Amino acid sequence: MGIPIRILVVEDSQEDLFLVIRHLRETGYEPVFKQVDRAQAMQEALSSQEWDLIIADYFLPQFSAPEALKTLKSTSLDLPFIIVSGTVGEEVAVSALKAGAHDYIMKNNLTRLGSAIERELRDAKERKNRKAIEERIKHDAMHDGLTGLPNLTLFLDRLERVLERSKRQSKYLFAVMFLDLDNFRIVNDSLGHSVGDQLIRVISQRLKTCLRMGDTVARFGGDEFVILLDDIKQVSDATYIATRIQNEVSVAIQLNETEIFTTTSIGVAFNLGTYHHAQDLVRDAEIAMYRAKEHGKSQYEIFDTNMHLQILERLKLEIDLRRAINQQEFCNHYQPIISLKTGKIISFESLIRWQHPERGLVSPMQFIPLAEETGLIIPIGLWGVREACNQLKAWHQKIPQALPFTMSVNISRKQLAQSGLVEQIEKMLQETNTDASCLKLEITESAVMENSKFAIEQLMQLKKLKIQLYMDDFGTGYSSLSYLHRLPIDALKIDRSFILHMGKDKKNTEFVRAMIVLAHHLGLEVIAEGVETQEQLMQLRELECEYAQGFFFSKPLVNQAIENMLAQDPAW
Repeated sequence: MGIPIRILVVEDSQEDLFLVIRHLRETGYEPVFKQVDRAQAMQEALSSQEWDLIIADYFLPQFSAPEALKTLKSTSLDLPFIIVSGTVGEEVAVSALKAGAHDYIMKNNLTRLGSAIERELRDAKERKNRKAIEERIKHDAMHDGLTGLPNLTLFLDRLERVLERSKRQSKYLFAVMFLDLDNFRIVNDSLGHSVGDQLIRVISQRLKTCLRMGDTVARFGGDEFVILLDDIKQVSDATYIATRIQNEVSVAIQLNETEIFTTTSIGVAFNLGTYHHAQDLVRDAEIAMYRAKEHGKSQYEIFDTNMHLQILERLKLEIDLRRAINQQEFCNHYQPIISLKTGKIISFESLIRWQHPERGLVSPMQFIPLAEETGLIIPIGLWGVREACNQLKAWHQKIPQALPFTMSVNISRKQLAQSGLVEQIEKMLQETNTDASCLKLEITESAVMENSKFAIEQLMQLKKLKIQLYMDDFGTGYSSLSYLHRLPIDALKIDRSFILHMGKDKKNTEFVRAMIVLAHHLGLEVIAEGVETQEQLMQLRELECEYAQGFFFSKPLVNQAIENMLAQDPAW
């Protein structure tokens, strides 16, 4: 049995055809062939069947080898093309080879035909493999390896074309969507990255089912996707698809015997207004997406120019904040904490303030969330602890008659998540020669619950230094009642939102009573925050709350004002 080979023969002579076929069989091939002698017949043969090579006579009455070569080149096929013909002269043979023929063999001497076919089939295979590799490289350069979706490079290329079209057609409308999965990090951290990858692949397939023919969904990176909605008729077309995507994404996904629920936040930007670059549309859609997250996640938001202005303002504030750390533009204000038994000041809470050279005193509500988000809260927070320790030491030396009093300092969730926090604070206590028992660190429920095991370990180490620990803003964060008995804390600080409505709302007063009773059963003291009226003070005393702070006693003050207050030895 010979080697099977499929040959398209461009020949008008039956005698010459059988001569070639017989020779191939004698040299070990088993040819399947078709004879054509016109361009149309050749085109039909090339489109209807697969061929391994073409053998062509040079001269035919209505066709020729050069014309056959042109017919082959009009297709995307890469087939060996061997001319088997009578004598045509060296110049014609060279011309045919230059035109694209792979070999030229004389009909009266076919001895080279078998080896020529073997060589050309091998070369054709190598070209095919090389082309496949090139296509794969090109595909991989433009597509995401995990999902197979277009990547950002390909997406931006398509978006640029659509943007150019919109510049020529004033009524042409399209939209860019930016999607981010909500709480995807929890899946990665709890179930592992392989499950996270599976989730991304499932979501990518679901996104494709929500789109129309001609739309493009690409993976931006991580758990983020971008979508191009091309040629929509009205804004509601995009919002309809956004809603459809959110519904589809929120359907439970079964992965490794675990049922996973996820949602997505979506930002939408339309080509309304002046856009010159594709990246600007993606940027604005991303800005809108972050606004959706701020509003509670699992929502979509449409971009407007005010969002961009707010982002620019935030960026400027971040730049200023970084400069403020280097320029030491921060200061501490101090709010007294009062014993409700004696009415005397027993402690202070240190509160960081930012004295901006142009804006003046910047509200903590403006810069603390930004510092948390950027991680700048870590150096700022450490500065605040050091400054508070220095101030406490200075007051102890300057106003000994006011002793004893202590200092409370807030510790952020990012600080608590730092592995070197305990060592840093211990070093500060040594450098400032501060008695650790005079330092009280305030932490929030959310800071502990975010990584409870590590947080508890950190708190245990801080307790070993004889530092007291307060649970700040109690009642406003996660429900951590089951953790209270495990936390090495000394006191609870009841959030001002509960104190504010005492007396006005009986239910609210009962909440405060319940928190105080709970704390006392656990051996904890209680500090009430945000006391503003005499009535609130009297109620807290009746409920046997130990300590309080708030504007009723004093707003946060600079150190000199505190010294003046201590000199007067006030009592409430």
